[in-house]
Amino acid sequence: MKRVVVTGMGGVTSLGNAWFEIRQNMEQGKTGIRHMDSWDFYTGLNTRLAGPVEGFDVDKRYPRKALRSMGPVSKMAVYASEMALESAGLKDDPILTSGRTGVAYGSSFGSTQPVLAFTDLMRDGYSKELSATSYVKMMGHTTAVNIGVFYGLAGRVIPTSSACTSGSQGIGYAFEAIRYGLQDVMIAGGAEELCPTMAAVFDTLYATSIKNDTPELSPRPFDKDRDGLVIGEGAGTLILEEYEHAKARGATILAEIVGFSTNSDGRHITNPTQATMEVAIQGSLDDAGLTSDAIDFVSGHGTATEQGDVAESQATAKVMVENPPIHSLKSYFGHSLGACGGIEAWLGIEMMKDSWFAPTANLENVDEACADLDYIMGQGRSIQVEYLMSNNFAFGGINTSLIFRNAESL
Repeated sequence: MKRVVVTGMGGVTSLGNAWFEIRQNMEQGKTGIRHMDSWDFYTGLNTRLAGPVEGFDVDKRYPRKALRSMGPVSKMAVYASEMALESAGLKDDPILTSGRTGVAYGSSFGSTQPVLAFTDLMRDGYSKELSATSYVKMMGHTTAVNIGVFYGLAGRVIPTSSACTSGSQGIGYAFEAIRYGLQDVMIAGGAEELCPTMAAVFDTLYATSIKNDTPELSPRPFDKDRDGLVIGEGAGTLILEEYEHAKARGATILAEIVGFSTNSDGRHITNPTQATMEVAIQGSLDDAGLTSDAIDFVSGHGTATEQGDVAESQATAKVMVENPPIHSLKSYFGHSLGACGGIEAWLGIEMMKDSWFAPTANLENVDEACADLDYIMGQGRSIQVEYLMSNNFAFGGINTSLIFRNAESL
């Protein structure tokens, strides 16, 4: 089996699109959560909170022909991938079109605006807004396809549309494609665009935060005073590369992926299952050939829902008996759904490089029902990390766990 390394990273978030900017905002205690005034239009929606990406515009950056098939989610995915390819030194490399580079990328859904055109057609019998690219913008694999076409990729396309694990599954499946010699380079990650329909999904489950007058105080993962999650948006892309290929071209190696596991609960569509979460976490350790005492930090899923926080924390404690530090980055960006796995992997590697890890924002009093873990609270913490685990859990009972190794240890 081949070794797989990360040679490029890029992203789009509600706290900025560059690590130095995001870290500065985190150190200042800022989050990307805002009161969405425009959502007052939706009388059936309880939450008014979200983590929007503000000021993002690539309409003058990319050719009009390329933009025709992109909704906001694909624009963020393509931009994050451009930043990642630039940092990897591969943006104009012939490897992209050689057939040895592929893409594994996902989102919960495509763009939602084109759905209205099809709704008009079904309801009224005709639609003025329907176009040749409406379906392409809304389809579940729109991010993977648009990345592939934009960069002329001739390798494998692995679309991942698995709700909150779309990004982490994309990274995991890309890892396996290189590991087993099927590709030399993979563009991997996930993206999501903000839409009130996404908030409505969780609103109907009474799972959204309604601290509408104090957006800076929500979400509160693992906190006893949490009242639900906040929806966000963004994109996160990693460039994965076969180790010898990266070394031969003199690439800067940012981290190595050493373990990946994914499974499903097979039990309930929306309620998480602690036992199968444990299996996924243990599975990534087994895949990496590590015992739990090797993990120095855990990037948790931490959605700020009662059932999710409790099940995840208890599963983590059951497997990670040495109790490494843990945080949830959703406290800063909200739950960016299909993007969260990509964003959290990207920022986890950045923090591992800096030996500095952000606290969970708004975590002040840990819920007694949550496991007794080493939650980072209040201030960031300086930690030397060799192995970082990043976990995500999704609707449908889909669980993922990834393990990254610090490049300094290679």
